[in-house]
Amino acid sequence: MTEAAPAGDRLPLTGVTVIDCSQLVAGPMVGMLLADFGADVIKIEHPATGDPLRAFGKSRNGVGLYSKFLHRNKRPVNLALNRPAGQDLFVRLLETTRADVVIEAFRPGTLERWNLGYDRLAAANPGVVVVRISGFGQTGPYRDRPGFGTLAEAMSGFAHMTGQPDGPPTLPPIPLADSIAALYSALGVVLALRARDASPDGRGQVVDTALLEGLFSFHGNQLLEFDQLGEIAQRHGNRAPTSSPRNLYRTADDRWVAIAGSADSVAGRLFTAMGRTDLNEHPHFVNNTARLAHADEVDEVVAQWVAGIKRDDLLALLVAAHVPVAPVADMADLSDDPHLAARGAIAEVPDDELGPLRMPGVLPRLSHTPGVIRHAGSPQGSATAEIYGGLLGLDESEIARLRADGIV
Repeated sequence: MTEAAPAGDRLPLTGVTVIDCSQLVAGPMVGMLLADFGADVIKIEHPATGDPLRAFGKSRNGVGLYSKFLHRNKRPVNLALNRPAGQDLFVRLLETTRADVVIEAFRPGTLERWNLGYDRLAAANPGVVVVRISGFGQTGPYRDRPGFGTLAEAMSGFAHMTGQPDGPPTLPPIPLADSIAALYSALGVVLALRARDASPDGRGQVVDTALLEGLFSFHGNQLLEFDQLGEIAQRHGNRAPTSSPRNLYRTADDRWVAIAGSADSVAGRLFTAMGRTDLNEHPHFVNNTARLAHADEVDEVVAQWVAGIKRDDLLALLVAAHVPVAPVADMADLSDDPHLAARGAIAEVPDDELGPLRMPGVLPRLSHTPGVIRHAGSPQGSATAEIYGGLLGLDESEIARLRADGIV
């Protein structure tokens, strides 16, 4: 396990200023990814309600746990963007900091109603890159619909293809569409900053990210199959339509493992480890095409064998035989996993509210300029005086007046 690293060497995004106005998962994840690599992320929240993420999921001692992860490395300030005084203060913050990036995830048209559309932001700071995350994008017939990841997971084709063949479509238990949108958005930021810095006029641009399109883009093969063959991908449970064996199998001690034998050589090693070298010549098992045509039979043979061996013994046997196998792990397993510990995939982060926290470490891994976790998510508004006093030069009485008026 690694500990959170202190700020030190220059990180890839040191000097980049980000104003994150977003809520919940997708936008805050973009801000987190940028902050992990050195960006100064100022996290905007409405003073009365805060980011709903703070009440999202489980809490301890009244402190939301999810925000400790997605709000890490950020400086939280209060600001009512729906009030004219808040809008003016936002533009002043944008101008004063010369912010490189603004992240928002409101329904399309909301910033325009608040007189904070791209044109006004670009007039105040021509180099700003504005990330706009929504359910369906800034254009198109669905643009005005409220959009959440659940809708994207249903409409993208994901739910239709997930689940057992005789069961209902299945949604993921994690914010999958939001997370994919965040990755695309973070890439968009880096590309837009690179384009800005390479252009003669130094102008920024809009990164328009739709939750629907991000997850839909992962179904490229299924779209091509429909376009070229007229075939609609269906649910296969834990099987894969392209290889066999590929499934989850129950062990003798009522635990589960995943086994994948996509290549013929891999399937051959599995059958040899099973003591069934005869299957390598059997017409129903001899190659992947044959195994797919007889997937029920293949799964039955493998499942019967796996059912007679305890999980840890099975893992040791198949790993030694170079057969792709993995346990079905829960968080208790992962928190003690020696490989994740050796890789530093779980970071231990000090926190003033909850004490030491363990959370996923920084990705991607860079060999020369890796990202760092400087601190976990901070309480709402904890940097309000620091930002408005230190950066904007407001005195205590001005900040107190804005706070009394519900602006900060």
